[in-house]
Amino acid sequence: MPLSYPRPHRPNHARRLTAALTTALLTAGVLAGCSGDDGPQSSVDAFLSGWRSGDLQAVGLIDPTGNKLPSAEVTREIKELSGELAATPPTLKRRGEPKVTKDIATATVQVEWNLPGQTRWTYDRELRLAHGDDDQWQVIWEPRVVHEQLTKGDRLALRRDAGARAAVLDAAGQPLVTPRPVVRVGVQPDGVTDIKKLVKDLDAAFRAIRPALVPAVDLADLPERVAKAEPGAFVEVVSLREEAYLQIKPRIYDLDGTKFISAKVDLAPTREFARAVLGTVDPAQADDLTAHPDRYVAGDLVGHGGLQGRYDERLRGAPGLTVVVERPAEGGKLESTGTELFRREPQPGQTLKTTLDVAAQNAADGALRAESRRSALVALRISDGAVLAAANGPGPAGENLAFTAQVPPGSTFKVVSTLGLLDRGAVTLDGPVACPKTFTVDGRSFKNSDNFELGSVPFRTDFAKSCNTAFASLAPKLGGDGLAAAGRALGLEGQWDLGPDAFTGKVSTGGSPAEQAAASFGQGTTLVSPLAMAGATAAVARGRFEQPKLLLDPAPAKPAAAGEQLKPESVAALRSMMREVVTSGTGSALKDVPGEVYGKTGTAEYDDNPAHTHAWFVGWRGDVAFAVFVEKGGASTASAVPIAERFLRALPQS
Repeated sequence: MPLSYPRPHRPNHARRLTAALTTALLTAGVLAGCSGDDGPQSSVDAFLSGWRSGDLQAVGLIDPTGNKLPSAEVTREIKELSGELAATPPTLKRRGEPKVTKDIATATVQVEWNLPGQTRWTYDRELRLAHGDDDQWQVIWEPRVVHEQLTKGDRLALRRDAGARAAVLDAAGQPLVTPRPVVRVGVQPDGVTDIKKLVKDLDAAFRAIRPALVPAVDLADLPERVAKAEPGAFVEVVSLREEAYLQIKPRIYDLDGTKFISAKVDLAPTREFARAVLGTVDPAQADDLTAHPDRYVAGDLVGHGGLQGRYDERLRGAPGLTVVVERPAEGGKLESTGTELFRREPQPGQTLKTTLDVAAQNAADGALRAESRRSALVALRISDGAVLAAANGPGPAGENLAFTAQVPPGSTFKVVSTLGLLDRGAVTLDGPVACPKTFTVDGRSFKNSDNFELGSVPFRTDFAKSCNTAFASLAPKLGGDGLAAAGRALGLEGQWDLGPDAFTGKVSTGGSPAEQAAASFGQGTTLVSPLAMAGATAAVARGRFEQPKLLLDPAPAKPAAAGEQLKPESVAALRSMMREVVTSGTGSALKDVPGEVYGKTGTAEYDDNPAHTHAWFVGWRGDVAFAVFVEKGGASTASAVPIAERFLRALPQS
């Protein structure tokens, strides 16, 4: 029906808006919009400004029948119509000049909403104005101004559909995380007869699982949760991988009140499989929602730690967004009308392709499984520097000791100092170098493990038996920066672009004669990570440094440049000595391991107490170089070397 706009406050004027004038809006020729302060554009601009700011007091407002509307009422209605989008008002722009037909003006307005995920929803709306008897242009308000499909009482609502999270792939291009069977262990309150006994029995069973659950299952609040739950409810205690559940099934299956639900969850091959490198995917935590309110909502899956955390945006893709219309139903509850006003389809994430090798990673994880101390094992392919495995023993689940530890290398650093000495012509394989029980430099006394002495022996024997005093006596031949130069030739202290964080080492340089003596066998101020030592070992085996790499796609943007070729005669001699460590030296426990193993043991003091030592072993077999580290591991022959043996025996020979 045609609309009329009565002006009861000016009854004697002829310019009463009638149905005929409204019809004329649709049929009459369109005149150019007025310009200047008296034109409708100023009222349009004031309305748009007030819409966005929430203050429409400067705007004259009427309903379609011509009745005046309070600005506060229109402000409230705009907010209600905006619904879930009200907190982020749209950007509003007048497109061109209003078009005027007698006392009616029409303006085109661009409405642009900023939705989550940097998504913009843009559309044009028609805004009508009436020229009142007071010579002012008044905005004709109706819900269609916000969107053409809105009516009074409607609300805009936002729906999100998560995109498919992409996989982290192994070197063969296969997903490392796939759906695997789990068992949700829970309690049904009305079946529990003795909650204290149940907690005790469950705790004992969970602690018997091997490898141990990290962190341990906390049952402290289980009695309270059971007491508050409905009698027939399922109170979840923990989700266990099927293999872990089967270990303890006989102990917990018949306990009063226990219930079990089988399911499948996206998981890595084993619980410890490269866990610190890969990271985890968990429901969004409070910290995630606070830090990125525009990115996550409750229930989203978010990567934490490792590659899952570092590359979360790439892996998760972009959620789909749908703006729908809701309307109050019975009881005031909002229900969807089924009308979709805007839709952006979810975008799947992009995969990460790594260099990890499942067989090598399983061998590394298995080698550390029995170790109760914090420990790490890194394995690299010598031919191209690919990280085949990065395992971490007990400790915080997200702690990547393999890449980020900053610890003294102990006698494994004799590989570096020996290269420096060989390059300078300061030693030869068979040249005699004394190995006394003690050696004093500037009043500081250095000794060998278990106070052994060898007398004057070929240098190769000093190396194979790991004689500290021999290296302390040779330190002056390296000069103030000779050790650091040799370390840098093997990639230490470099700027590596690996993807995740990595510590590439800090080599002692300069310093007092006593510091130089200590640094020659991996003490003093020198610090490394297992990854750094694996990289240096691979460089010796290869004949030049090449930065270790973990990611193939996306490839790191700025990997370190390959090093220069090492002196062939120096590396040949060093390789010969590292083989003798295994055949007749401190690593002889490995001499019956299949294949030709090269290596160097290391015991590193980490404080002023000589009894407090870390344990190391670095080496290679075939095309695989590796480094083993055990924090507070004592003698390397008792901890690091056995781990290396377990790793090599489980690793398929290349």
